[in-house]
Amino acid sequence: MRLLIITQKMDKNDPILGFFHRWVADFSKQFESIVVICLEKGACDLPPNVRVLSLGKEEGKSRLKYISRFYSYIWSERKNYDAVFVHMNQEYVLLGGIFWKIFSKHVYMWRNHHSGSFLTDIAASFCKKVFCTSKYSYTAKYKKTLFMPVGIDTNIFKQNVLIERIPRSVLFLGRIAPVKKPDFLIRILADMARKKGLFSATIVGDPLSKDIKYYESLKKLVQEKGLKNKIAFEAGVPNNQTPAIYSAHEIFINLSSSGMYDKTIFEAMACESLALASNKNLHGLVDDRFIFEEGNAKEFEAKLGYLLSLESSQKRSFGKEFRRITIENHSLESLALKLKENIV
Repeated sequence: MRLLIITQKMDKNDPILGFFHRWVADFSKQFESIVVICLEKGACDLPPNVRVLSLGKEEGKSRLKYISRFYSYIWSERKNYDAVFVHMNQEYVLLGGIFWKIFSKHVYMWRNHHSGSFLTDIAASFCKKVFCTSKYSYTAKYKKTLFMPVGIDTNIFKQNVLIERIPRSVLFLGRIAPVKKPDFLIRILADMARKKGLFSATIVGDPLSKDIKYYESLKKLVQEKGLKNKIAFEAGVPNNQTPAIYSAHEIFINLSSSGMYDKTIFEAMACESLALASNKNLHGLVDDRFIFEEGNAKEFEAKLGYLLSLESSQKRSFGKEFRRITIENHSLESLALKLKENIV
């Protein structure tokens, strides 16, 4: 089986999308060859059976150029792939769906997000199967949808034993955006500080250009709440450098909606950090002490306070259990195998 993958960015050093470079490297073990079409190409270090073709965003923005190259690539490479895997961006299915149908190329779309529209439904109609990880994703409603592992490389995401965890430390890591709700965390930490709670917190990540004002408002909020000595902001780092950050913190916070099922939850768990999240997909997988109702500030504060108060031995015990859960349910190896089984 030869596979065409279409994705947003191929860059192993990207703080947000760098993980997909590792995905492709692992997928290459399961397929004869892979051609990747990406909107933007950065640093790549992939096996010989993988080729990467860029639509050219790194050369400058031009929608006409992107579309022209897209059609040129899917036509010129048509004899080099048997199936198509589109990662997240339904636009490519809408653009190429009819072409692939004419040439009998089965299309598979990975889309995992709480929102969607009639365009998502149209894109799904061109697909043989739709993949997602969350039961609350917009795409979970289709009969053709298959639930997949989140895909964590547990050989990379593991506790660095040379790094000492900061006692009573809290970590928020990811893209800085309103949908990720870091402001909610800051307000809860402000209330805990007012009650003489002992903690330190780190917010790691960068905003998109549209969210720069929001990012600045978070820094201002920290100052207004008198938390400058308790909450630090750090720039985003390449995805493969984040295990060191997880390893340095005891508790990881994720506040995204259940429709998203952020992989950072399981990256942290694989590094034996304690993940506290509002994601309903976690029910039945982890202890309910690590899940709170989305938007419930009182419950979140109580559970965060409980986790901060645990003895070090208890934190280590929970951490090892979290790693076991990640390996058994959401490893990259299991994702690659399941992908191979279902792409025909």
